[in-house]
Amino acid sequence: MKLWVNGALHDAETARVSVLDHGLTVGDGIFETVKAERGETFALTLHLERLTRSARGLGLPDPDLDEVRRACAAVLEANPVELGRLRITYTGGVSPLGSERGDSGTSLVVALGGTSRRPDTTAVITVPWTRNERGALTGLKTTSYAENVVALARAHERGASEALFGNTAGLLCEGTGSNVFVVVDGRILTPPVSSGCLAGITRALAVEWTGAEEADLPLDVLESADEIFLTSTLRDVQAVHRVDDRELAVAPGPVTAKAMRIFDERAARDRDPRLG
Repeated sequence: MKLWVNGALHDAETARVSVLDHGLTVGDGIFETVKAERGETFALTLHLERLTRSARGLGLPDPDLDEVRRACAAVLEANPVELGRLRITYTGGVSPLGSERGDSGTSLVVALGGTSRRPDTTAVITVPWTRNERGALTGLKTTSYAENVVALARAHERGASEALFGNTAGLLCEGTGSNVFVVVDGRILTPPVSSGCLAGITRALAVEWTGAEEADLPLDVLESADEIFLTSTLRDVQAVHRVDDRELAVAPGPVTAKAMRIFDERAARDRDPRLG
């Protein structure tokens, strides 16, 4: 396994960033996960646009997207996999201990790991913790992921693959690494970005391609929705067959199955789609 670290490829055993990197000491960094199939990325341009938005939101310099693309290409060429998770990490770089940033420049790491296709359906749970829709990091894909680690561990303890959060207003928000959609009376609905959820790339494509609508949704919509599904880079569109102790009658239901089919067909036709 070879990784890109600050300008060059390195063997995994020798790849290093400083123990004083701000991404390690205080979580001062951002990242993107890009799906790669047989060396070809999906929606890389949209991911890089979000990487830049996250950098600006965190107050980091804009990443050099030409370098990021070169790094991605080099890592993909060096590590052939059938289906992979391409991880782009961009941090504040070496800094003093504490919250203040240093002046040594940012760090860029690109790595690739193999993965397998997700099942068509999954189980999820809700958790008692909330997303803060008015926080400084709201909507940014940062490396400050410990809250997600805790929630996902709770999900795994209960035989689920994902945990869903409400926000401080008691509205449905998102999963630890996914966006959530519900089907109510034939309409596909998903929380708006104002709920505090991440503006997911797969979410945005699913909204555009399926005609889904954004709507403020009470958390208890999960108790009555006809169908529920998740979207994310590695899930694409994945049906939910259980929420907490509620078993859905059919999963994937007809609306979700159609959404899955549409997404697969559109993604196969265009590996670097744009929105709008």
